[in-house]
Amino acid sequence: MAPHFRSRRPIRNLPQINERIRFPEIRVVDSDGAQLGIITPQEAMDIANERDLDLVLVSDKATPPVCRIMDHGKYKFEQEKRAREARKKQHSAEVKEVKMRYKIEEHDYNVRLNNAKKFLKAGDKVKATITFRGREIQHSDLARILLQRLANDLGDLAEIHQSPKREGRNMMMLISPKKATN
Repeated sequence: MAPHFRSRRPIRNLPQINERIRFPEIRVVDSDGAQLGIITPQEAMDIANERDLDLVLVSDKATPPVCRIMDHGKYKFEQEKRAREARKKQHSAEVKEVKMRYKIEEHDYNVRLNNAKKFLKAGDKVKATITFRGREIQHSDLARILLQRLANDLGDLAEIHQSPKREGRNMMMLISPKKATN
């Protein structure tokens, strides 16, 4: 059996900078955006070394490939910082649940209403659930009325995403925040 040889490709995708750039000619762009023309990678490396900067491959699809003289460490840091900011601004809407019974007291209803408002203002969807016990399931019409009341009370903040429907011993409704109109 023939011995197994490893491929000569690098283990991980290393950025093409400085000596790793292997093209006969490259188009070089200065750190301030000025075109330096089409030169050999060695000449470009000499220019970058004089300025204590790196030669970074920007586009290998162009003919000839485009390289830029820049501080690669600073460039990488800026890219990571932008990625962190983008992740920070990204908000995934969760579904928060507000549970109650159809015979809920007024104060308890107001507490659930305030919680739902808080969730909607945070950009989350709200699942309002009414649980039935024993023979209470006969009064599903009262539960539907209560859910409609909740939807009306939240009318300025939200819209009904899924109207009230029964699922086993529960009746639920899904409410989502209104889209901001600019």
